[in-house]
Amino acid sequence: MSEALANRSTHTVYEKDRVGEVQIADEVIAIIAGLAATEVKGVASMAGNVTNELVGKLGMKNLSRGVKVEVFDTSVSVNLALNLDYGYSIPSVCTKVQERVKAAIENMTGFSVLDVNVKIAGVNVEPAK
Repeated sequence: MSEALANRSTHTVYEKDRVGEVQIADEVIAIIAGLAATEVKGVASMAGNVTNELVGKLGMKNLSRGVKVEVFDTSVSVNLALNLDYGYSIPSVCTKVQERVKAAIENMTGFSVLDVNVKIAGVNVEPAK
């Protein structure tokens, strides 16, 4: 195992009486949260990140920007910083983001999500015509 992989913060999901063990890096959980958040209508981008059109060109690693995860034994706390599109209800969009991020992390990792905190860093306003 390379030194960079050994120094990453990982958390064991399954071990012992199985064929092997599964470890999930914090960055993977952050990417899952970023992808789930940007799928919600009204979310323009992760704060300090590229828009959804450029994600394919620049790679998935950029989706972890604007996301901070804290992993405890079998639970996760998530903090997101988002840019929203103008004209959407902030409470409604944030509620949908929280639900989608919680569901995505729980379904993909098996960890329980303690909380999903959303910070609105900006609002994208369409240029005047």
